[in-house]
Amino acid sequence: MKNLATVLAVVGGLFITYVGFNYLLDGQAAASGFGLPHPPTGNAGGYFAVKGVRDIGQGLIIFTLLLAGQRRTLGWAMLAASFVPFGDMTIVLSQSGPVAAALGIHCATAVVVALTGALLLRTNPRSRAVPAVA
Repeated sequence: MKNLATVLAVVGGLFITYVGFNYLLDGQAAASGFGLPHPPTGNAGGYFAVKGVRDIGQGLIIFTLLLAGQRRTLGWAMLAASFVPFGDMTIVLSQSGPVAAALGIHCATAVVVALTGALLLRTNPRSRAVPAVA
């Protein structure tokens, strides 16, 4: 289970970093795959760059916590981070975007991120202090 949690965290970190670079390199194309019926057009490059930098930042947080051996903290961080794709799903649905994109992209991502966080917490339980013998 510990190896599965690690693999899922690494894949998640690589994936969100990849998404971030896509927004920096070709924001219009990346935005068209998000699921909103009317992706931004015109001079929206600044918004794409903001999204790209934030996604890369999320990936760096995952890798930093893994490299620092903070797997329990990473578990909590991933549970918190699952709010983002759940929010994205809600936005796509509220904007009359395709249900398949909302569920297949964003909801599925949120579930995997939350599951990864739960696995990390389960495989790294809080250490129990052992009472000192007098």
